Amino acid sequence: MKPSHVDEQGRPRMVDVGHKPVSARMARAQAEIVFPPEVDAQLRAQGYAVAKGPVIATAIIAGVMGAKKTPELIPFCHPLGLDDCEIAIEPAGEGVWRIDCAVRLQARTGVEMEALTGAAVAALAVYDMCKALSPEIEIRSLRLVEKHGGKRDYLRRND
Repeated sequence: MKPSHVDEQGRPRMVDVGHKPVSARMARAQAEIVFPPEVDAQLRAQGYAVAKGPVIATAIIAGVMGAKKTPELIPFCHPLGLDDCEIAIEPAGEGVWRIDCAVRLQARTGVEMEALTGAAVAALAVYDMCKALSPEIEIRSLRLVEKHGGKRDYLRRND
């Protein structure tokens, strides 16, 4: 199978999606951020706010901004006008927050990279806001959870 982002001379190129039909596309990605127990307790006690401001609200804004800027960060990602981008941040266990980014649009290409970037940037914003509390904060398990539209749908099992 010929790589899709390489031309006949082996040079990198953007994939031409002009011939593909416009269809409804959606992708959802998740990241987890893990806090040491004392940091988790401190965040709860402070109402999830730190000296830099409200952690969750700021991370939601950062995640949406990240999803919208994906083509500026990842080579050959098509610039897409997103119809919707939702970031949800919720506890997923003791000292663990799950960040969920769901992106939707009508387009000729998928939005997996936008969902992954949105989840990653939201996690990075949480880390940035909380890093003064501990360098032991960990971002882990960035992954695609589901996608619909295009050649094939995908749904991660056992989550």
